[in-house]
Amino acid sequence: MRGRVLGWASAAVLLAGAVTLTAGQGAAQNGEPYKLGTFSIDGRTTVGVVLRDSIVVDLAAANRDYETKNGSAAKLTAPSDMKDLITRYDSGVSQRIKQIVGGLVAAKQLDGTSRPAFVRNVSAVKTLAPIIYPGKSLNAAANYYGHAGETGTPEEQRKEAEARRKDRGAPYLFLKAMEGAVIGDGDDILMPRGRERVDWECELAVVIGKKAKYVTAEQAKDYIFGYTIELDMSDRGGRPEKEPRFGGSDWFIGKSHDTFAPMGPWIVPKEFYRDPMNVGQKLTVNGKVMQDSRSTDMIHNIYELVEYSTSILTMFPGDVISSGSPAGTGMSRSVRPEQIWLKAGDKIVASIEGIGTLNHSVKADPGPAPKKIWTDPPKTEAAKK
Repeated sequence: MRGRVLGWASAAVLLAGAVTLTAGQGAAQNGEPYKLGTFSIDGRTTVGVVLRDSIVVDLAAANRDYETKNGSAAKLTAPSDMKDLITRYDSGVSQRIKQIVGGLVAAKQLDGTSRPAFVRNVSAVKTLAPIIYPGKSLNAAANYYGHAGETGTPEEQRKEAEARRKDRGAPYLFLKAMEGAVIGDGDDILMPRGRERVDWECELAVVIGKKAKYVTAEQAKDYIFGYTIELDMSDRGGRPEKEPRFGGSDWFIGKSHDTFAPMGPWIVPKEFYRDPMNVGQKLTVNGKVMQDSRSTDMIHNIYELVEYSTSILTMFPGDVISSGSPAGTGMSRSVRPEQIWLKAGDKIVASIEGIGTLNHSVKADPGPAPKKIWTDPPKTEAAKK
């Protein structure tokens, strides 16, 4: 990798105290803090600015209003979608959002009696996935000490985590499908027909802000746009054959079923986010807590994941790196005695501190059951002759 060995351990030490911007500090330095999302408003898909987790400002409509009332202001084409916003964020879009938000706050137009038509309650619009769709998502496998080896007994898991602390190795990333897999808050997660070992993973996802290649961990923050939640839904059922011909995991069937990448509800720009390496992550199923951890348990931090991924391929604005799951997945035997698999009708609620909450119901896929065994002879007319 560029003729050098990635310095994971040294990078971790250098970055341990490098990024400690609290939400309060972000607000003080940048005005009213906001989040960014994609919404369906009056039948239109549009980018919105989320204020106080309860109000959404239709950015395109607000920009038109701002330019009408401020004739001398520079003309700015409103972002066509979230990837366009991310690409142009530092070229006038960020400043315009702050001007719009600052004007609304100064005029006290965020309360219900004096709101312009382009200001709505979040509850009154449909929240979509924030990016429709990321070009790619790179997901970290076994990147939390508590998740490593959690299919074993508590003692076996402890030994695995201890071994990883002594030798973290290199990050392990896999590609996850996006279009078809990405869904927004409130959308149903489909239980694939014939697959009965479906599991959850609540993950902190990094949204890339600009083209990135050969970025060091020390430089990584400059290439990050913000943070969101990705649920890395997982099919633990293995390959559909009598005797697997290939060693290791099949990441395609395990990770890329339709609806297996719930994302959102919004993106928090990095200037408004507290230290991403010390935030709480919590997931419940039917009201029962399954995952409750902090990002401090990561094996390779998010900056190292940016370095590793960009040493292999180029990341583009709107691409995502999902940083891995904490302990407490359904397959765990170290957190609870019995493994738990999702079933139709289950309710999932997943939250990450400072970002928001995703709510999803599990629904049976209405499609036909897949072929269970692919190593049998093909049942075709040609095969019968």
